[in-house]
Amino acid sequence: MRVGFAFTVMLACAVLASDVLVAAEPGQSKSVPAAASKGKKPRVAAATRKFGERADALLAVAPANKGTWGLLIVDAQTGETLYELNADKYFVPASNMKLFTTALALAKLGPDYRFHTTLETRGSVSSEGVLTGDLFLVGRGDPNLSNRKFPYDLKEEFDGPPEKTLAELADALAAKGIKGIAGDVVGDDSYFPREAYPNGWEIDDMVWEYGAAVSAIVVDDNTVTLTLTAAESAGAPVQAAVAPSTSDFIVQNDVVTSAAEVKSDLTLTREPNSRIVVIRGTMPAHGAPRKLVLAIHDPAGHAAALLKRLLAERGVNVSGVSRSMHNAEPVEASPRAVLAEHVSVPLGDSLKLVNKISQNLHTEMLLRAAARSAAVWNTPEDLMKFPADFYAAAGIAPGDVIQTDGSGLSRHDLVTPRAVVALLKYAQGQPWFAPYFASLPVAGVDGTLEALMKNTPSAGRIHAKTGSVEHVRTRSGFADTPGGRRLIFSFLSNNQGGKNHEASDALDGLCQAMIEEFDRKPPATRAGKRAH
Repeated sequence: MRVGFAFTVMLACAVLASDVLVAAEPGQSKSVPAAASKGKKPRVAAATRKFGERADALLAVAPANKGTWGLLIVDAQTGETLYELNADKYFVPASNMKLFTTALALAKLGPDYRFHTTLETRGSVSSEGVLTGDLFLVGRGDPNLSNRKFPYDLKEEFDGPPEKTLAELADALAAKGIKGIAGDVVGDDSYFPREAYPNGWEIDDMVWEYGAAVSAIVVDDNTVTLTLTAAESAGAPVQAAVAPSTSDFIVQNDVVTSAAEVKSDLTLTREPNSRIVVIRGTMPAHGAPRKLVLAIHDPAGHAAALLKRLLAERGVNVSGVSRSMHNAEPVEASPRAVLAEHVSVPLGDSLKLVNKISQNLHTEMLLRAAARSAAVWNTPEDLMKFPADFYAAAGIAPGDVIQTDGSGLSRHDLVTPRAVVALLKYAQGQPWFAPYFASLPVAGVDGTLEALMKNTPSAGRIHAKTGSVEHVRTRSGFADTPGGRRLIFSFLSNNQGGKNHEASDALDGLCQAMIEEFDRKPPATRAGKRAH
C-alpha cells in the first residue's frame, strides 16, 4: 500500500498495507514430518534444522519476539513441506490479501480482459450540435482513468495531466460536432452496488490515497493533490492549492510560515461525511512545497464535475449541473446511445502495477469486476461469498480465508500461511500464471521490494507480495535458489510493536536463510527422474 505523506503529529499514524511476520518462543519453531503422525520418531532434515535455528534466532530478537509469527515453506515442484511454524493459525494478511484477489481476477476475467468506460445519452443532437438530454459518464471499474503509462516497467510512470483519459473522452464528444448540452453531466457508477468503504477500513484511512472511496468510476485513483507553499517570511500565511479542482471538499487552511530553521509541524483532519478538510501548523520559510494526496469521497460526482469543466474548455456549454448517480435504473428504462468510449489496457498489464506498488483501490476494482462479470450482488456479504468456489478449486481448506475486502487494508481479514501457499502452488499450474508471477515485486529490483535485500543472496531471487498495516508485516511468494530450486513461502507476522523496520529486517533474514539453507535440487524418483 502507499501513503502520500506522513506528518509529524496526527498524520504520523496514517498506516498502509504492505509487510509483516509473527513470532514464537525461540526453539519452538519446528517442521514436523508426516512420520510423526504415525507414531514414528520424526527425522528432521539438516536443511530444515539449520533453517529452524536461524529462524529461531531472528524471531528471538526484540521487539519482533513479542509478536506472533506464521511461516510455511514448501518445494514448488514436489509440494514437500520444508519448514512450518503456526502454518494453520490465523493472521491479518495486510496486502498479502492482494495475492488472492489478483489471482481470482485473472482466473475469472482472463489476462486479456479490458474495461469499457463510455459517454452515453438518451437525448438527441440537433442540427446546431446541441444535445438535448443528460450526458452519462458510465464507469465499469476501470482502475486507470488517469495518465499512467503502460506497460509497467520497473517503476510507475505518467504522461500528461491526471485527468488525461477524461480529456480524451471530452475530445471525442467535441469531435462529433456537439457544441452544447441541454441537460446534466452525470457520473454513473451504478455498475457496482454502492459500498464506498469495505468493512474493517479505519477512519484515518479514508483521508488518504491508500484509502480512497471504492466506486465503479476511478479517475486518477479517486484523489486530488493539495500543495502547500510557504511564504518568504515568518508569520505570513502558507498558500494551499488543490489540483485538479474539486467540489468534494473545502480546505480550511490555518498553516502559517515559520522561521527557516524550524521544521514543518502539520496536522490534517477530515471528519467522516464532512466536506471540510482542516490543515493546521507551520512550514519553514523558503522551504520546498509539500504535496499531500487526498482521497475523494464521491468519485462519481467529482468525475462528473471534472468532465463538465473539460467540456467547457472545449467550447461545449452545459446548461445543467454535474451530479452523481449510484443506483441502477429500472430494467424497463429506455436504452442509451454510446457517444464515446475508452477501452482500457489488458488486465494482465494493469494487474502488474497493482501488485508491484500494492495499489489498494485497484484491487477492490478487480474483485468487484470479477464478481460483476458473473452476477450482480446487493450486499458486501454477498460479494465476499463470490471467491469461495475459486478458493475451493485452489485447494484452500474451508475457513482458512476470512475475507472482508480485496486489498488487505481491512483489519478484519484473516488467512493462514497454509492458505497462501496453497493459492500460490495452485497458481503456478494455471494458464494465467505468467502475468501473475510477473506482477510480484522482486527483491532489490522493483516494486515494494526495490529497496530491500539489495546486494544479498535474495536479490533478484525473491518474487513476493509484501503487506503492511499497523502492527502487521507480511511477505509471501516464490524464491528461486542459486541451485535452480523454486520454493513457495508465506511469512506472516502480527502484533508487532516497535518501529516498522524490525519486523521487515526479520523478514529479510528469513528470506536469506531460506535461499541458503534450502538450496538443493529436489530428490529424484527411483527411475532417476524428478518427481512431478
